[in-house]
Amino acid sequence: MRRLWECKDWSKYIDTNRRTGIRQRFDAGVDKEVHRACKEYIAWLRTQYDFPVRVPIYFKEREYIVTSKGEQCSALFFGPYDKSEEPYIKVAVGDYPKLLRECEDKDDALAANLYSITHELSHYFQWVKDLYLDDDPKRERQAIYYAREIVLDYAETREHP
Repeated sequence: MRRLWECKDWSKYIDTNRRTGIRQRFDAGVDKEVHRACKEYIAWLRTQYDFPVRVPIYFKEREYIVTSKGEQCSALFFGPYDKSEEPYIKVAVGDYPKLLRECEDKDDALAANLYSITHELSHYFQWVKDLYLDDDPKRERQAIYYAREIVLDYAETREHP
């Protein structure tokens, strides 16, 4: 069961009279294979889960995203304090050629990007449900768990005999 990602009544957490869904925006130079894999994954996510507050995901051609504190990371979620504003996610996918060299196959390299998407979407659901402060270690443990499990769920739909 994916309790963090699921809810029968989102109105307990947010005003439901607002834009919903998940959107994606790609930098022009994003690798075509990464673009295809991310689009297919997000299409699958839409069939499995509700996104009660519109969340755009920006796929950046860079190897890293720089946070407001100047730190480098592979992805980030921004959830505004004011819940009437929309959150967003940025995912750096410019390291795909490097991942291809390091991983055993293309699927493993692509899965790294899917994992980043899912990890940040877990933070999105934590934000929607008002769970955990930024410095709570449970916050990261939960995001790591859901990222792994949901990407594995997706992988099961992609297996070929």
